[in-house]
Amino acid sequence: MSTTAIPTTATTTPAKVGRADMKLEVVTIPVADVERAKAFYVGLGWRLDADFTAGDEHVVQVTPPGSPCSVHFGTNVTSAAPGSVQQLWLIVSDIQTARAELLARGVDVSEIFHFAGWNRLDPKGKVSGPAPNRQSYGSFASFSDPDGNAWLLQEITARLPGRIDSGATSFATAADLAAAFRRAEAAHGEHEKRTGKRDAEWPEWYAAYMIAEQAGTELPT
Repeated sequence: MSTTAIPTTATTTPAKVGRADMKLEVVTIPVADVERAKAFYVGLGWRLDADFTAGDEHVVQVTPPGSPCSVHFGTNVTSAAPGSVQQLWLIVSDIQTARAELLARGVDVSEIFHFAGWNRLDPKGKVSGPAPNRQSYGSFASFSDPDGNAWLLQEITARLPGRIDSGATSFATAADLAAAFRRAEAAHGEHEKRTGKRDAEWPEWYAAYMIAEQAGTELPT
């Protein structure tokens, strides 16, 4: 820990400084052909939020299903080279289902894989197949848009502690909720095996399990 003295002015800083909500709601990606990019992302089933044209200017905004963050692209919106954005992460609750949907939409998506370590650049660190035991955060698949901007699917079924406010638990899509129900059902089956009897209070148990899993807190047993 640093022993550097804290400036005296810091003691007069209002308590709420740094506590204002800062919600990441839009990311900009560089594309060479706006119409081609629009066709690709709308073809993924992403919601078309904006499509503005004024003279030679064309700006589009789309949003992935269930995402609070949108994707913005168009003419003269960024100086980055088309296709230079890499590893934009899309979080899914079931990577096999998500990959199958992309394939059905004609997307060239990779096989499911996991990483042997933290090095994301070493090809030898990429291992074929889902993470062992389908560990949350561990399974991936990738695809790119026509310009080469790269997207990475990551499967998350249980959050690390502190990542989600347990008092504000929500599910973005019906598919996410259904997947959570299936995991709760499997866990509850093991619970009834341990107790040796039917649990009449299963709705409460399901609810507690689903909230704890999403919030990253201790799961009921």
